[in-house]
Amino acid sequence: MTRTSAPDLRVLHAVRVAGFAEVGALARRAGVGADVTEDLLLDAEARGWVTHAAFAGLGGWSLTAAGRAEGERRLAAELTDVDGWDEVRAVHRDFLPLNTRLQEACTRWQLRPTPADPLAPNDHTDTAWDAAVLDDLAAVERGLVPLVARLVGVLQRFAGYDERFARARRRAAAGEPGRVDGTDVDSCHRVWFELHEDLVATLGIERGAAS
Repeated sequence: MTRTSAPDLRVLHAVRVAGFAEVGALARRAGVGADVTEDLLLDAEARGWVTHAAFAGLGGWSLTAAGRAEGERRLAAELTDVDGWDEVRAVHRDFLPLNTRLQEACTRWQLRPTPADPLAPNDHTDTAWDAAVLDDLAAVERGLVPLVARLVGVLQRFAGYDERFARARRRAAAGEPGRVDGTDVDSCHRVWFELHEDLVATLGIERGAAS
């Protein structure tokens, strides 16, 4: 049976996966109420695990080195408790080829080489070019769905990545190009980045490592 992670772990992990975010975004990411999330963040701050910063009118929470270590320790203990190491490692191995395909698709979304400029930006006027990229993202999505199902069979906190990716791809196809690679919206790239971070944090490895 799948395990539901404790709220304090979900909030600490949400900070890890998001990188830098305000309370509301972290609450949504963790699936915990905003008031509870804020209390848990303040507790984590007192323990030296997270820090709050503000600049350019924006504020958010991020992990400290101690918080990163504590999060990985607790994620490893949780994975041991559910006997999930083999399955999550196997999912990570299956994820890596899709990761390469996703990166290539995002590059082609950003660049459309010409004879005069191999690094020419994609102005999205070539509908056939963009359609081919979106087809590749649809293929990535089809590969992602069973991976998320396998992860959710181990830990419930992995739920939703496939749905978020699909929603972003559909919005890109409907005329929102930023939904492919935008960093300030829930784009295909952002969802994928978060899942990748979730996997490497859970396994206690570095990005690019085989498992």
